[in-house]
Amino acid sequence: MVSQPLPTVSPSLPGDPVSTVLVVSGMTCAACVGQVERKLGRLEGVSATVNLATGRARVSHPASVSVTDLVGVVEAAGYRARPAEPPAGPGGLPDTARPGPSPEPGDGQQGSGEADERHERDRLLITTLLAVPVLALSMVPAWQFRNWQWLCFVLAAPVAVWGAWPFHQRALRGLRHATATMDTLVSLGVAASFVWSSYALFLGGAGVPGMTMPLTLLPSASGEAAHVYLEVVVGVPLFVLVGRRLEARARRGTGAALRSLAELAAKDVAVRRGGVERRVPVADLAVGDVFLVRPGERVATDGTVVEGGSALDLSLVTGESHPVEVGPGSPVIGGAVNSGGLLEVRADAVGSDTQLARITRLVEDAQTGKAAVQRLADSVAAVFVPAVMSVSVTVLGFWLGAGADPQAAITAAVAVLVAACPCALGLATPTALLAATGRGARLGILVSGVQALERLRNIDTVVLDKTGTLTTGRMSVIAVTVPADAEKDADGDASAEVLRLAAVVEQGSDHPLARAIVTHARGQGDGHPLPQPVRFAAVPGLGVSALVDGEEVAVTRPGELSGLPGDLRAAVRAAETAGHTAVLVRVGDTPRAVISVGDTLRSDAYRAVEHLRRLGLRTVLASGDREATVRAIAGQLGITEVHAGALPEDKAALVATLQGHGSRVAVVGDGVNDAAALAAADLGIAMAGGTDAAIGAADVTLVREDMQAIPDAVRLARHTLATIRANLVWAFGYNLVTLPLAAIGWLNPMVAAAAMSASSLLVVGNSLRLRTWNASRPHRPGHHSGRARTTTPWETTA
Repeated sequence: MVSQPLPTVSPSLPGDPVSTVLVVSGMTCAACVGQVERKLGRLEGVSATVNLATGRARVSHPASVSVTDLVGVVEAAGYRARPAEPPAGPGGLPDTARPGPSPEPGDGQQGSGEADERHERDRLLITTLLAVPVLALSMVPAWQFRNWQWLCFVLAAPVAVWGAWPFHQRALRGLRHATATMDTLVSLGVAASFVWSSYALFLGGAGVPGMTMPLTLLPSASGEAAHVYLEVVVGVPLFVLVGRRLEARARRGTGAALRSLAELAAKDVAVRRGGVERRVPVADLAVGDVFLVRPGERVATDGTVVEGGSALDLSLVTGESHPVEVGPGSPVIGGAVNSGGLLEVRADAVGSDTQLARITRLVEDAQTGKAAVQRLADSVAAVFVPAVMSVSVTVLGFWLGAGADPQAAITAAVAVLVAACPCALGLATPTALLAATGRGARLGILVSGVQALERLRNIDTVVLDKTGTLTTGRMSVIAVTVPADAEKDADGDASAEVLRLAAVVEQGSDHPLARAIVTHARGQGDGHPLPQPVRFAAVPGLGVSALVDGEEVAVTRPGELSGLPGDLRAAVRAAETAGHTAVLVRVGDTPRAVISVGDTLRSDAYRAVEHLRRLGLRTVLASGDREATVRAIAGQLGITEVHAGALPEDKAALVATLQGHGSRVAVVGDGVNDAAALAAADLGIAMAGGTDAAIGAADVTLVREDMQAIPDAVRLARHTLATIRANLVWAFGYNLVTLPLAAIGWLNPMVAAAAMSASSLLVVGNSLRLRTWNASRPHRPGHHSGRARTTTPWETTA
């Protein structure tokens, strides 16, 4: 199977909440995120989730609340906002997936203009040129010539005003809206240091010729030596600007998956219309058009091969490592690379309906969620900045009241302001989620959101379907058995007519068994098309029926064998012994044949089940087939817990029973009969090639046709949540250490600024490690750290 369906976004019904995505700029820390969410949440019926790393807000609101209202609320809070562009252009990819100019450092948005990018780069360069001499002269006493402090003042003044202007501007904007953010702390720290230094130079004796200032990383508690803090004036904005620029570059790296998906979309295509070939933009391609794919070219859009044969490289789209052979009638995916011959393809979907566009939307949607621990961090950040400002004022008052020199008191207060860093809190989850979902997409694992990742990490039981999950789902008819006294045709064949009747009925089903019977009947037939069934009916888990040639024909599970002729009973038992599936064909109330359909285990099924066990997960096999057939498959895989003959409601009841005993259950399936269990489980996992119903009910979709993707998904989830926890531990731990040190005067404001920037970079750098996460080794049972174990022989061959 080359192309698998993915769920599309359903239109909202009247009265249903509407989902809108806003691009928000001006956010710099978790406090900003909390303010935007809080302001939007004050509108009746509105809830919002804001992502600092992507600069996007996903808002759920009633239709009565317009997008203009939402934008107005965000702008009233002091930020800029605009609706995200709808999918458009080649491939129908969302605007975040398209490559664009780099975001403005600190703005957290995609798509800032090139002029803004150049302006910020120039600001950083000029600030660096002005700041370096000030830092050198302030910190190396031997270089302090006569009146050096005045040169430093002249160089520091533009930095304090123009270099730090983005912080002052956002702080003033917040002041107008009665809000405070990280920029407020930086602005106050720079302003306080510059004002104190100006006072010391002009009125405090520090401006006398020949003044020298000793090197110290700690503020002096006495006024014996004149001291200016111009190194803090230039160091704080310099370190924060550098940190945010590096942070922005790193954050662009975590979102590289969306941009790489955008690059898979072809820009133009050779279309054959009216017998004439011409190249047109992909945006002009319409459903039904026939286009050409030459060797080395990308398939322009999803379609069906009309003529030609080749091998397609799907590794960049689905993570499928081996080329897939295609020929006339084969479905193909847009973005795949043609490795062989010339193909003529009929377009079946274009724009936002293509699988590449749907994959991109799923990845993008997943990146807007928040882990439970991140929601706690955001709640803390919402009150963090006002609390820090209160602490700073308290520290200033305490030092002055204790008789300390004013310069030491101001330095301690400024250090508290500068050391505080809610930036790392806001970046802890989104950067890890960006990197993990991007890595998952490259591995063919699409996760619906961070909540699904959390549940995936915590599952302890996996319920596996058989057909299409553990087996290939590409079945073929092994035997057609009819009673010995059945009427034969002119060629002496008693099975041809009953096979034709069964195939006519099965045309209405998309079950793998049905496809096998229809394909076999067409291959055995006389070339004439099969008639369409009348009054077709399907009962999930039981079978199908229809009216054919005026007779009621049913193709169902055999059920009780006692009512069947001896030949048919023997055929059912033989099929079960061989691990095949037997279906019974009835015409009216008369059993007419047993069709034995064979399926084969996926080549990697044993390895995947073994990996799940090594991860400490309990494996359960649940299938609608008869017990002997299911146990034959379970025996090959080493699965001991088997539930055979399970109807859809039985699978859902099994999930409920397991949950009732305290298990956290994941269900893996691919068919309509699995949809109820997928929806009832703590986590639903849909296999590649599954039906729309199964995929729609699932939390995780495995795009690549490889069962190893199941344990890979579990391991990726565990590693991602471990990374998020490590990020948050560092973000909280940093503040727990630096704020007390700053308050007692053991932390110079300049050192605090460098440490603040380093904390954000450390969080982003830790998240970036997920981009190169290796999915080739399982963990020890119950081990969540992500470290590889000693390799066993069967893993080496894998």
